Amino acid sequence: MELKRVVVTGLGALTPIGNTVPEYWDNLINGVSGAAPITRYDTTLFKTKFACEVKNFNPEDFMDKKEARKLDPFVHFALAATDEGVKDAGLDFEKLDTNRIGVIWGSGIGGLKTFFDEVVNFAKGDGTPRFNPFFIPKMILDIAPGHISIKYGLRGPNFSTVSACASSTNALIDSFNYLRLGMADVIVSGGSEAIINEAGMGGFNAMHALSTRNDDPTTASRPFDKDRDGFVAGEGAGCIILEELEHAKARGAKIYAEIVGGGMSADANHITAPHPEGLGAKLVMTNALRDAGLTTSDIDYINVHGTSTPLGDISESKAIIALFAENAYKLNISSTKSMTGHLLGAAGAVEAIAAILAVKNDIIPPTINHFTDDPDVDPKLNLTFNKAQKRVVRAALSNTFGFGGHNASVIFKKYQE
Repeated sequence: MELKRVVVTGLGALTPIGNTVPEYWDNLINGVSGAAPITRYDTTLFKTKFACEVKNFNPEDFMDKKEARKLDPFVHFALAATDEGVKDAGLDFEKLDTNRIGVIWGSGIGGLKTFFDEVVNFAKGDGTPRFNPFFIPKMILDIAPGHISIKYGLRGPNFSTVSACASSTNALIDSFNYLRLGMADVIVSGGSEAIINEAGMGGFNAMHALSTRNDDPTTASRPFDKDRDGFVAGEGAGCIILEELEHAKARGAKIYAEIVGGGMSADANHITAPHPEGLGAKLVMTNALRDAGLTTSDIDYINVHGTSTPLGDISESKAIIALFAENAYKLNISSTKSMTGHLLGAAGAVEAIAAILAVKNDIIPPTINHFTDDPDVDPKLNLTFNKAQKRVVRAALSNTFGFGGHNASVIFKKYQE
């Protein structure tokens, strides 16, 4: 069968550096860090006392107070980003076949705050099992696409993808596949995460995964820098409206870019560490290029996973050189996690938005906080350090890698008739 073409017609973002897509993009291009001391709880006894929190967000701007109390923050974030994405796409559901509009949403952890709060309350009690009746439906990961579908009356494919930090990239790939196979007309896709709480931060600290640069949070996320010491936790959501091309054209939708390929692979190496030579990362980019029918010379920008961990950044840079060869030195590469922190399961969607807007606007967002070259990172790579760069971006690739060895990459290119 002939596969259908799929385009991006709407974007929504709730991030540590902007609560809308224009704010997020403007701060990306201007190299603004979202890291600051944590405001949600007392960090006195914690190794890491800072994170990239969403700021000035009130869920009651998107739902009534009673409804907000029934939802975990990761669902608040999902509904807020989707609200912007749906409006941006100009979707009028009363005029569309909602049986053919789906929601595929990613999250790595889901309702962690809800789980933590309920267990703490039980532990403080007398052993009587007093739990909130919304405990389970607040916590489970698939409740985010469930609430989105209920709000808008969308009866198409509906589920959640879970692959740690690759979760929302997997959601985008699944959405792309359903659309090009003709199984839906529109899919609301993306991801959300809300782990900045005692359990989330304490757990990642126990793994020695987080930066502990408490004296200077804004420069703590420093991908590819010699003195990087771990990732900076982030939170938020990204929504991407994917639509079958002819459906989008028929309703006169604006088109940001075309999604042309997705790749998946496994490291099959370690539960948290990447393959030291980046074999899984190389394979997932190879698979994405093959799916898109593109070569390495067709890619102008890679939004890398680039978490600012000692092992991960080196592994990914090796994978890019191994696959792209001489073309690796013609690319722009950047890690927007240097500004947003690591949004875990939401990272793929939020970073895909950066890649889409790079394609649309021909601007590469920077990798900020570069101070000292790492001798283990090839100095000939253009990692777009500290300042945005203008260039024509014909196609952009976005990488995400998750604990468990899950890898997912997606490719966007300029839309042409």
